[in-house]
Amino acid sequence: MTEMPLALDESHDPTLESWVTSANNPYTDFPIQNLPFGRFRRDGETGWRIGVAIGDEVLDLRGAGVIEHADMQRLMSIPRPARRALRLTLSRGLRRGSGERRAWEPHLVAQSEVALGVPCDIGDYTDFYASVHHATTIGRQFRPDNPLLPNYKWVPIAYHGRASSIVASGSAFHRPMGQLKAADAPAPELAPSRRLDFELELAIFIGPGNDQGRRIAMRDAEDHVFGIGLLNDWSARDIQAWEYQPLGPFLSKSFASTVSPWMVTLDALAPFRQPFSRPPGDPQPLPYLDAPENRDRGAISIELEVSLQTKAMREQGRGGDRLSRSNFRDAYWTIAQMVAHHTVNGCNLKPGDMFGSGTLSGPLPEEAASLLELTGGGKHPLRLSSGETRTYLEDGDRIILRGACTRDGFRRIGLGTCEGTLLPAI
Repeated sequence: MTEMPLALDESHDPTLESWVTSANNPYTDFPIQNLPFGRFRRDGETGWRIGVAIGDEVLDLRGAGVIEHADMQRLMSIPRPARRALRLTLSRGLRRGSGERRAWEPHLVAQSEVALGVPCDIGDYTDFYASVHHATTIGRQFRPDNPLLPNYKWVPIAYHGRASSIVASGSAFHRPMGQLKAADAPAPELAPSRRLDFELELAIFIGPGNDQGRRIAMRDAEDHVFGIGLLNDWSARDIQAWEYQPLGPFLSKSFASTVSPWMVTLDALAPFRQPFSRPPGDPQPLPYLDAPENRDRGAISIELEVSLQTKAMREQGRGGDRLSRSNFRDAYWTIAQMVAHHTVNGCNLKPGDMFGSGTLSGPLPEEAASLLELTGGGKHPLRLSSGETRTYLEDGDRIILRGACTRDGFRRIGLGTCEGTLLPAI
């Protein structure tokens, strides 16, 4: 496919350089062409500051006088034209030779010297099921002759998740307890999950909301999206298998979900848009899920990967092993379709609401984005470079998610990392 640029302006110029030296490194996730938003605080502070990542530093927007408050929800609620104007102000002020350097430089701090949190106060959390490849592989394990349920290619499937247990990248969490039932057991037992899994997803953060009863049309849907990040929707597969019928996930998902600290704007990702289409023979979306803009540039090429670092690897000073790679462009449903479908019944969205994309597996076996897929439900253990094997996660395992956009003629735009470590049950 050929990438379809959308609203390119001077901020996307690949020749732009910043007076923040680290932003000019070709391998940085945060060049001046990115400028993602997040929250941080210094040692001893209890309140959050709003910052923009630039290279390996973060600019305090209120301290620099760019905005007059530290309320992320308020910032997220402004209309898209105002957000674009803010992005352009930041781009011009951070460029090499800018007259803002003298005023702004004292308000830069190294990311390594601050705490980075969940990027906003998350109100409601909805998890979608946007990868047909994930849905097919999982369905085949339970329904070999009919892996996809009849509604999948018509409806952007989702469920409402638990926002209170979403944690920041770098956090550790305990293995969850729950009811488990072996196929041959007469009754379930309460025990720690033995089949703890990761799920590589994108987080989609809502900006301006909509009034209850007023649906959002496809042509306007992306104007209601503030930005995207990385999401690990940890899953206890054995708890899930017992509890999910007939209403779906509950305790198997609500114990923890990990999100990356930066919200990358859709405007920063404009050079990486691609046409969106369905495979031949698949039904076309219903009219409320279709629009010329979505067909022309609804997909986004975001390269994703997941790595596993065991406790033994860390003790030996070894990095993690990459388990899989995939790309968001292979999703069956676009961001605009998720927003339009979520509101078609009149549901109101609010600034700071978060969508999960669902597990973003690709079409090839090595592009599977969960251990449930990579190990065939635990039947085929993975052998790691340390000599260890894994079917599901063990205590001390750390999962690292990464994402980035690349295209010839444009600067690489990264999403940062999303890291979480599994602790023993308590």
